[in-house]
Amino acid sequence: MAGIQRRKVTVIGAGNVGATTAQRIAESGLADVILVDIVEGLPQGKGLDLAEAAPVMGHDARIIGTNNYDDTKGSDIIVVTSGIARKPGMSRDDLINTNAGIVRSVVSEAAKRSPDAILVIVTNPLDAMCHVALKASGFPKKRVIGMAGTLDSARFRHFIATETGVSVEDVRAFVLGGHGDTMVPLPRYSAVGGIPLPEMLSTERIEAIVKRTRSGGAEIVELLKTGSAFYAPAAATFEVVESILLDRRRLIPCAAYLEGEYGVQGLYVGVPVVIGASGIERIIEITLTAEESAAFKKSADAVQELVALL
Repeated sequence: MAGIQRRKVTVIGAGNVGATTAQRIAESGLADVILVDIVEGLPQGKGLDLAEAAPVMGHDARIIGTNNYDDTKGSDIIVVTSGIARKPGMSRDDLINTNAGIVRSVVSEAAKRSPDAILVIVTNPLDAMCHVALKASGFPKKRVIGMAGTLDSARFRHFIATETGVSVEDVRAFVLGGHGDTMVPLPRYSAVGGIPLPEMLSTERIEAIVKRTRSGGAEIVELLKTGSAFYAPAAATFEVVESILLDRRRLIPCAAYLEGEYGVQGLYVGVPVVIGASGIERIIEITLTAEESAAFKKSADAVQELVALL
């Protein structure tokens, strides 16, 4: 992209989410991409394939696939997607033991080579993996971000747009809490073209959409049989990465480390945050009803139970 100084983004994990995220970043022209994986040949093959698409897509971003963390040195952003994916019947929480070890290892390797980078965590169970990454990296909390509410909110917006028959561009919606079955979609803070959602849809229709949003990832897992979602997770991850690279200061829901906000202490939970060049610029506290607060506390408690297993 002419006139823009490209940065360096490392994507760890060359599976579907990682490779698709690398593709979106490269095609934006905003950064060169290092795609890392433990499997020999996998990142190299996908990296070469993506690089060979560049002449068609019209960008000059360099894409390098590697098994060597030395190639990641000096990265501005490190996106962590590595880990095992869900299979039908599994919850995100079932992945914790295996993925905690993977995230701890890859973050340690990458962080020591890029001590000033911002970490964007995508691996499930997301909120618990953010906790692992924070400890393994030693980074300040503002530089360890969880991509969760971004994706959940996108699913919520899609379902609202489909139900109301309007463009997704006119739908604004928030999903807070942990990235799991206890997530907290907030219809009261959702709107269609500025019109509050409760004025557009009946309570019954909203409740159905909220239920489908909570099981959005599981619905795709059941349909695919052999994998989990990757197009929407990659798009949501790119939204976070872009806001950092361009210092856009987007207000989007992400997993952030809370120290008293929303009555939560020492946990990563999805809340509205401002994302800019330094990571999480600030956490936005919104007023919740008693019912919403109870749902948020239930979600935070579920995250606490997972973290206790680490």
